[in-house]
Amino acid sequence: MKIFLKTEDEIDLMRKANRLVGATLAEVGRHIKPGVSTLQLDHIAEEFIRDHGATPTFKNFPNPFGGPFPGSICTSVNNVVVHGIPSDKCILKEGDIISVDCGTLLDGYNGDSCYTFCVGEVSDKVKNLLKVTKQSLYKGIEQARPGHHLGDIGAAIQDYCESFGYGVVRELTGHGIGREMHEDPPVPNYGSRGNGVLLKAGMCIAIEPMITMGDRKIWLLPDKWGIITRDGQPAAHFEHTIAIRKDGAEILSTFEEIEHLEED
Repeated sequence: MKIFLKTEDEIDLMRKANRLVGATLAEVGRHIKPGVSTLQLDHIAEEFIRDHGATPTFKNFPNPFGGPFPGSICTSVNNVVVHGIPSDKCILKEGDIISVDCGTLLDGYNGDSCYTFCVGEVSDKVKNLLKVTKQSLYKGIEQARPGHHLGDIGAAIQDYCESFGYGVVRELTGHGIGREMHEDPPVPNYGSRGNGVLLKAGMCIAIEPMITMGDRKIWLLPDKWGIITRDGQPAAHFEHTIAIRKDGAEILSTFEEIEHLEED
């Protein structure tokens, strides 16, 4: 395992790439409504990213199980946990939820973040799933400080989500990030406190809870990308890229613009 500690200059570049991801997610969020296809959202994201001088990292991302990813964002609707392929056949309807995962490559460094949006009015049960998943992300981030371990992050997420009876997906993890979209170390959303890789200042990681309303077991779709819940229950996914500092975590990505949209 090779973990690259980032310099201040590198973290500055990563902050810019991640701020662009946040702006892209907000731009996509402005168009999320019943009747819109996930392919339309993909076109909006790609145009926005390229207009800002960056490359959509997910576009043509390789897959060990099949063909490269065809979209610029992942659009995962309802029981699709992650890696949903944008499609003109997937039309959003009232009461859906959609997780939009986005990556950008800007000036040689990567940004990565995900947000789960409501399409119109959703049920209180689903709202609570989203709320808990988002809160678990910040509980994980609180543990991302020098001297702690990856297991502290995973345990904080797992303990919180499981206290509500939700499932914590095991097969998919967060990851290190920098010049490459996926670097060491893997960042699980479960674990035991005090176990795993020791955290150090300069590490940059993407923390991304993937939480199911029901059982945590998952299936791989025939397209070899989309991951769905086996029991058909909805799933939520939130992600921030962070830099570990001497006194804790700095969140490099942002939900600020998205949250302003939700308040309006």
